[in-house]
Amino acid sequence: LLFLLQVGFFPSECVELINDKVPQSVTNSVPKPVSKKHGKLITFLRTFMKSRPTKQKLKQRGILKERVFGCDLGEHLLNSGHDVPQVLKSCTEFIEKHGIVDGIYRLSGIASNIQKLRHEFDSEQIPDLTKDIYIQDIHCVGSLCKLYFRELPNPLLTYQLYEKFSDAVSAATDEERLVKIHDVIQQLPPPHYR
Repeated sequence: LLFLLQVGFFPSECVELINDKVPQSVTNSVPKPVSKKHGKLITFLRTFMKSRPTKQKLKQRGILKERVFGCDLGEHLLNSGHDVPQVLKSCTEFIEKHGIVDGIYRLSGIASNIQKLRHEFDSEQIPDLTKDIYIQDIHCVGSLCKLYFRELPNPLLTYQLYEKFSDAVSAATDEERLVKIHDVIQQLPPPHYR
C-alpha cells in the first residue's frame, strides 16, 4: 500500500493508514498458544483421519459402491478386477444369443427399461436379461451398451488418438485404411484395447 501511495496510484489524502487507528495493545500482542481444548480437538481429528477405513473395507461392508456409468474405463476395471466391464460382457452375450434382429444397435429401447438396467448395473448387480421385459424390448440392451460408451469420460478410442484415427479413416485406399486403423488400434491403452 505504501508503495502504491509513493508511486501515485492513490492520492494520499484519500487513504487513511490503518496503523494510525490500530490500538497499541493489539500491535504488541503475542499470538496465544493453542488452548488445551483446541489441542484435544486437533488430536481427535488427526486420530479420526488416520483410523478411516480403506476403500476396500467400505466396499466389503456395502457402504461404498463404485460407479459403472460415467467412470473412467481404466479406473473402473482396476476397481472391479475385471478385464472387460461386466455391463458390456453381459449385454453382448445376451445380444449374441437373442439379439439377431433388424437394427439392434440402430433402434432405441424403452427409456424406463434402459434406466432400470442401468440402475441394476450401477448397484453392482448383474440383472437377469432373460426376463420377459428385456426379451420383449431387446433394443434396450443395445441402447444400454451405447449409453455406457457415450458416458465414458475418455472415449473408447481416446481423445489422445483422435487425430490418428481421423487420419487413418481418410486414407486413400481400403488396404491403406485397414493398415493405418490396425496400427492406431495397437496404440490404445490396454483397457481400451481389450
